[in-house]
Amino acid sequence: MTPENDAAARYFSAITAALSGLEVFMRDDRSPLYRHGIVAKIVAEYIARLDKSFGCWRNRLGFIDTFRISRADSGYPVFQNLLELENDRQQADARLANIPLAGELREEMADFILRHKEFPEALQKSMAERLYLEDVKSEATFGPFTLAQTAKVSVNPKTMRPYYLVHWATFDGSANLPLVYMVTVEDSSESMVRQLVDGNGKLNEKVDIPLPVDGLLNPELAHRFDDFTEKNSAYTLSPATIAVNLDKDFEPLHPKQLRRVVLGPFYSAGITDNNTTVAEVLAKVRKPENAWLLTWTIQEVFSKSEKPSRKGLFSSEKTTQEFFINTDDLEAARQGVSSYENHALIPHEAYQALYAAGEAQKIFSGYKVHILSNGQVISDV
Repeated sequence: MTPENDAAARYFSAITAALSGLEVFMRDDRSPLYRHGIVAKIVAEYIARLDKSFGCWRNRLGFIDTFRISRADSGYPVFQNLLELENDRQQADARLANIPLAGELREEMADFILRHKEFPEALQKSMAERLYLEDVKSEATFGPFTLAQTAKVSVNPKTMRPYYLVHWATFDGSANLPLVYMVTVEDSSESMVRQLVDGNGKLNEKVDIPLPVDGLLNPELAHRFDDFTEKNSAYTLSPATIAVNLDKDFEPLHPKQLRRVVLGPFYSAGITDNNTTVAEVLAKVRKPENAWLLTWTIQEVFSKSEKPSRKGLFSSEKTTQEFFINTDDLEAARQGVSSYENHALIPHEAYQALYAAGEAQKIFSGYKVHILSNGQVISDV
């Protein structure tokens, strides 16, 4: 195995272990995040998509020699890899038609070995490409942009408006980071209020809503909402800016809460160099598959009040939200959020190494630390 292949194998083993551990954490009813209920479930679904993407990229290395990651920043693959994955997914059927079936390739490989007494590298690459294309045909990968879904519908008894929990995701091409968005938004459209709210101010049970629903539940606004989310999901935009833009661009929609989950950066010994101190300590971890650290941030902005619409002879103003920014917390103000949480997931062996080196307290200052041990996640350490 070449040094490059060895490094790639270590990277994929580490990131796969990290994402699997993170998914365990999100789905564990004992985890601190589980109090958010559906939020943890939604994030876990996107983590599964990421894991699927990494499985595809690992297979792709069987016939393509190069794979670039953002070593100095996010620790994730560069954006070009996602574009290639999406392009391969679209062309998968056409390419598979030109590659023999797996059973035929196995027979050819066995015959080649018997006749030539050497390994059939060309056939092996064809097999790797077939397995990759069969895998990538699934749409369950984490793409450059994943369109919104409505995951929950209810009614605000105070405003008598239906509200939706809508989520979508993007892989930011500049920061090379996966971002998951969730917004709780009330809808004052007359047609939706009439359909969804009964005379008692509750969700109309006669309306069958097969959740999750692709796109925003309001069909008159769904396409515009998709366009909005695709244009307003950059990492450089603060959650407050996105929420204000949404409030401004859609008169009948009233965003009450917006969350962004930033899944990274990721640190891996000998691969990433995005934190010198972390890299030096992780390099001392005995088992390479345990020499990693995954961080994520949950950002939230919520509406503290609603300014009613005003109609006059010469001008009018739509209903607008007043979003709370915690200016008492300088970091919250910098991020443009009401609140935020920094989390870190690390294998037990790696945490022990950081603790023994006297670096744990400094590195994890301001973080909620979760330790992965024997397939279980231990929090509040």
